[in-house]
Amino acid sequence: MVVFTPVSSPMMRFAETFAKNVGGAETNVAIGLARLGHNVGWISKLGTDEFGTYILNTVRGEGIDVSQVKRDPDFPTGLYFKEIRNPEDIRVSYYRKGSAASTIQTNDINEDYLKNAKYLHVTGITPALSDFAYQTVIKMMELARKHKVKVVFDPNLRRKLWSEEKARTILTEMVALSDIVLPGIEEADFLFQETDMAPAADQFLARGCETVIIKLGEKGAYLQTKNESGYIEGFPVKQVVDPVGAGDGFVAGFLSGMLNDLSLTDAVRRANAIGAMQTQVKGDYEGLPDNEELHQFMFQQNNVDVKR
Repeated sequence: MVVFTPVSSPMMRFAETFAKNVGGAETNVAIGLARLGHNVGWISKLGTDEFGTYILNTVRGEGIDVSQVKRDPDFPTGLYFKEIRNPEDIRVSYYRKGSAASTIQTNDINEDYLKNAKYLHVTGITPALSDFAYQTVIKMMELARKHKVKVVFDPNLRRKLWSEEKARTILTEMVALSDIVLPGIEEADFLFQETDMAPAADQFLARGCETVIIKLGEKGAYLQTKNESGYIEGFPVKQVVDPVGAGDGFVAGFLSGMLNDLSLTDAVRRANAIGAMQTQVKGDYEGLPDNEELHQFMFQQNNVDVKR
C-alpha cells in the first residue's frame, strides 16, 4: 500500500500536509532481507495508477525482484493513513477494500517461480482482504510444501479487516500449513487464549508447525521446537520513535539468520536486534539496516552488556 502520515499535525483532522511512503508487512520483510544482501522476490498485485507505479519503483529500487507483480487497470492500489500521536498511540486507517491486491487469484501464481525459493513468507493480512486472496495464500502454502520450500508465517492479526471468528479459523488453518510461525504474544492469546510463553508455543506446535518463535517486543522472544526451547533477550533502546514495522524487521532478521546458516538462537538474536533498530526511525521500513549497520549495533549492545 501507499501510506500517508500527517506532517503538520500528528492528527489527521488538523493535518494540512502528509508524508507519502510505501507500507505493507510483506514488503517490509522483503526490503529488510534485500538490504542484508539476500535475493528476494515479491508476489503481489497493484493498480496501473500512479500509486502502483510508485510502489513498484520503490520496491524494485531496494533490489527486490518484482517480476511476479501483476498490474490491474480495473482496481486501484490500496492506501492507508498512519497517525503517530505518540509512540504508544499509533492509529491506522485502511482504504484497501476493492484494491488490486484484494483481487489476486490462484492463477496469478507461477509455481515454477515459487518452487525455486528456499523460504515462502506469508502473513495473516493477505487472506483478510478477500476470499480470492485467502484462496491464493492457501494455494501458495500448499505449493511450497509440495516443493519442500519452508513456509514462514507471521499471523500479523489486523482486527479491522475481518471478524474475530473468521480470523481465528483461517489463521489457525495457516499455522497447520507452516513450518515456522512467528506470532506475537497477543496473537497467541487471540488464537488459543494463552499468554504464558511455553504453553502458548505448545499450542502452535500441536497444530503441526516445527518451530514457533513468540515475539515479546522489547523483552525479546521465546523460541520453541520439539527439541529445544529458550528465551532470547531483547536489545534495549533509549527511545521508541515509531514501533510500526518492528515485527516485520524481526521476521527479516530471523530469515536472514536462517539464510546465513546461523543457529536458531543466533537467528532470533539477530531478529531482536533489527526489530529494536526499526523502532528508532520513523517509517514502516526506513530503520531496517544493512549488514554494516546491523553489526555495529549488535557490537555496541554487546559491549554495553559486558560493561554491566
